[in-house]
Amino acid sequence: MARKHSQHSLRPVLGLTMGDPAGIGPEVIAKALADKALTRLCQPVVIGSRPVMERTIKWLDLPLDVVTFDPASGARVRPGQVAVADPLERPLPKFRLGVASAVTGAASIAFIREAVELAQAGSVGGIVTAPINKEAMNMAGFHYPGHTELLADLTKTKEFGMMIVGGPLKIMFTTTHVAIHALSPLLTTQRIAKAIRLAHLGLTKYFGIARPKIGVAALNPHAGEHGLFGNEEQTSIAPAIKLARATGINASDPLPADTLFGKAARGDYDGVVAMYHDQGLIPLKLVAFGTCVNLTVGLPIIRTSVDHGTAYDIAGKGVAEHGSLLEAVKVAARLAKSWSPVHSLSR
Repeated sequence: MARKHSQHSLRPVLGLTMGDPAGIGPEVIAKALADKALTRLCQPVVIGSRPVMERTIKWLDLPLDVVTFDPASGARVRPGQVAVADPLERPLPKFRLGVASAVTGAASIAFIREAVELAQAGSVGGIVTAPINKEAMNMAGFHYPGHTELLADLTKTKEFGMMIVGGPLKIMFTTTHVAIHALSPLLTTQRIAKAIRLAHLGLTKYFGIARPKIGVAALNPHAGEHGLFGNEEQTSIAPAIKLARATGINASDPLPADTLFGKAARGDYDGVVAMYHDQGLIPLKLVAFGTCVNLTVGLPIIRTSVDHGTAYDIAGKGVAEHGSLLEAVKVAARLAKSWSPVHSLSR
């Protein structure tokens, strides 16, 4: 029988998924495992290819030994040991670092599936994900926009969203990986209202803010200037805010993004709802590059992630930094100590 994770453990058990083995995931995980800051935060379990983890540790010349994770006894290992849960039936065939392939794409999906199963069984108190590559994932036949949608599918979650936190900013995204020319039709009142609800959930449940002030970003310059530069503020965003306010959520009027993020950074707002990917990520990475954390709000399990991609261009060069992974572990460990499942907000 699997050993149930204690949510009040001083050092919760966290599963660290390897991500795409051809990217920097194995490297940043290995470096983090050798950093005492990580083991002070949690009892880590690497969910990924054991041979890849062993090769990476050897290549980096780290004083670590790999052992097999046993759910029945938890992640307690001796100093210098690394517990690995490898779901692959056979070792990965040869692959090239820094190159997308169906082989590594399929492996990254297998690691995520295993992590979700361990979390749902209570064997780990939460998961922290290293980056996957969307091209590799699609080459393997898994057509998801990213981690978030895959995790929602695996956990049968209907309403979920990506909140990224960094420095003084906490930002919920209405849309994520969408071409700018396709953006406007997607910004429906219901979609924006959902993002505002999820921002409220994240700020109250995950960060303990009793009545958060949420700044809602406009889409167009000057919030549309009364329709002169666009009318999405009037037709979609303002009606969504009205719906949110009707449920008691403290959401602002649509505010020009060029001033809203500065106000949020100064503490005028507890969180921001951004309309699209770069609108929120540019200010985030200006104030907290390398230390941002992706938090999936709405799942019945804890999931945090690094804020960077697979970085194929530097894979295998030994220069990847593990600071973002440590930040993601820090958030997941704090949440795991007081976690209760989040249920769908679908209306």
